[in-house]
Amino acid sequence: MKSVQWNMQKITNIILSMKKACLCFAILFCTNTHANPMFADNNWNSVGILVAQSTGHGDLGHLLWPWDWKIGPSTMLMLQYSQPTQILRLPARVNIHVLQNIAYNSADDTSFGAVGIAWDVVVFQKCGWYAGVGIGPYMRDSGDRYVESRLVFGERAFVGKNITDTVRAELFTIHFSNGDFTELNRGFNFLGLGINYSF
Repeated sequence: MKSVQWNMQKITNIILSMKKACLCFAILFCTNTHANPMFADNNWNSVGILVAQSTGHGDLGHLLWPWDWKIGPSTMLMLQYSQPTQILRLPARVNIHVLQNIAYNSADDTSFGAVGIAWDVVVFQKCGWYAGVGIGPYMRDSGDRYVESRLVFGERAFVGKNITDTVRAELFTIHFSNGDFTELNRGFNFLGLGINYSF
């Protein structure tokens, strides 16, 4: 009886080891089906809608440091049109953005609209997942008590997933500031979710 139990335990351990090995093999060696993971094959356009919540004011370091985030009374809606490109042979896209930031606390009146152009580059992709960074200039409709200038630069980091062949979902964080070319430059930071459709 002990021999049968020992054999069953051994077989169970072997099966679990094989499952783990297969999973590791799939993660390491799954192929990327898209040269540019942000677009479906043979698609040259993409439209997207992005919604983000303020994570407070701060410098560029605030972008990826969630321990400093404070959810603020400000929500941003962004429309995005993109086309694929390459940057240093890495898959990339160039975006045209139209955005509106809505501050809903009169004590923190930082509402603004803006238009901008940004370049995003994918630095990692695996099994339908991708991650990247982006940067670009934006022209706002007004300055305010946090960033004095109308011209700001947007830096962002994002993680995306291919939901279907033509639909991508992205989690992103974005920072707007002017690089300290004015004395007042506290910056804006947001965390958001975007859905992109390529065609």
